[in-house]
Amino acid sequence: MNQTYMSDVTNPMPPPAEVDPAIEALVRDIIAKVADKWTMLILEALEEHGTLRFTEVGRAVDGISQKMLTKTLRQMEADGLVARTIHPVIPPHVDYCLTPLGRSLGAAFCGVWIWAETHHGAIEAARRAFEARETRR
Repeated sequence: MNQTYMSDVTNPMPPPAEVDPAIEALVRDIIAKVADKWTMLILEALEEHGTLRFTEVGRAVDGISQKMLTKTLRQMEADGLVARTIHPVIPPHVDYCLTPLGRSLGAAFCGVWIWAETHHGAIEAARRAFEARETRR
């Protein structure tokens, strides 16, 4: 990691040790893929509802286009986050569900939700203060 580490009360963790470049590249790649809103919303929908058909995932994730749903589910499948089951019927019936890896990612992002709930007031106050400073310029 090439960033300067600043230790303070809000970040009690020690500076990171040397990071394996392969691990750093993987982390950056995963963050880039899962930090988009569609991946997170699909994770949430599948966690909440369990196994869903393609069209049900689309209904559960309001506003997603069929093209983006297809692209996101394919990427999630490639990364091992979802499992796709094709039932040999006419018309084809395709189900999606979270894999254990996908569930563990959802659990990891649950920490962000908890953090946001805990610090909601402070974030809103900081945003209001920033906006007030900007309007005075």
